[in-house]
Amino acid sequence: MAATLGAQQPPPPKPAAPVVAPATSALSLAELKAFAETQLAIAVVLDSSGKQLAQVKNKTPQAQVEMQKNRQLLVAAALSRRGLTKAEFERRRFIVSTDNRARFQLDSIIAGLTGQPLPGRVVASASPEAGPPMSLTMMAVGYIGARYLDTPGNSGLIAMGVTEAKVAAQHAGFMARTPQNLKALQMHAGHVLHAIDPTTMPAATAPGKGYGVKRAMDGVIAYAEFAAGSAGASANVKTHSAHVIGAARSTLTRADVVMAMARRIQSASSADAASKLVGELQSLCDQLVAGSDVNHDGKIVWGEGEGGLQQAQDHLNLLIAGEKKPA
Repeated sequence: MAATLGAQQPPPPKPAAPVVAPATSALSLAELKAFAETQLAIAVVLDSSGKQLAQVKNKTPQAQVEMQKNRQLLVAAALSRRGLTKAEFERRRFIVSTDNRARFQLDSIIAGLTGQPLPGRVVASASPEAGPPMSLTMMAVGYIGARYLDTPGNSGLIAMGVTEAKVAAQHAGFMARTPQNLKALQMHAGHVLHAIDPTTMPAATAPGKGYGVKRAMDGVIAYAEFAAGSAGASANVKTHSAHVIGAARSTLTRADVVMAMARRIQSASSADAASKLVGELQSLCDQLVAGSDVNHDGKIVWGEGEGGLQQAQDHLNLLIAGEKKPA
């Protein structure tokens, strides 16, 4: 029945409060370890109480209420033992769910705490001829240099970065062939962007592997940090992990400059304006692998903003060689 004119109407619903994502910041290895330990402790509580709640003898409303209260107390105790509030635990959970680097580190820490393999890792059955199991430190090093879980072809993270960086350099080179064709210049600028970070320039037909230099370097840094921070990491691992990280970070910085210049080419209003940036873009793309002699002393080192993917690989090789030497 239609409402009578002038009849009292219910008040309109209040607008929902905007959802604000938790503030994020990098988590230290200690913070990630505390989060991992708390997450495992809470999982035990939930698993145990879930089984009890499902038992026939505990199906009465009173038993269910009591057991739910007990579950909440146990979860609160697990948080308290590690100095975490519920809000802080949720903040850390948000970070590891949105930050690949933190996710990599968390998975490795949980693998160390539980003895379970990292996600996606297949564990071969033991045999009398098998050598000692690989340490988590060297597993992380292997992900950087030899074979990773989610790269195309399961290549190591540095190798994947080199592959994508070469695609970026190739397409920066293609621009020099058509300096007066604005459409071609902008198309290849998009290909450069895709090779650096495909999330910023998605394209089903773009060249490259669809992984990106930046994602590869995030993985290198995450696993090198984990290797250096692992219990029992040698001085050799700590030293050369720092050098790998330094070169990877300067590569990330250079990649950001490459992307900014590619975007300038995409937004240029004329071929003349765009083509003036091509030479510098080519040079920067080449430096992703080769690094750059920033201080003009005739050599390129891993630090001081000079290092590229080649320097990251060189110091990874030194790390591996150092671990093979007899103690």
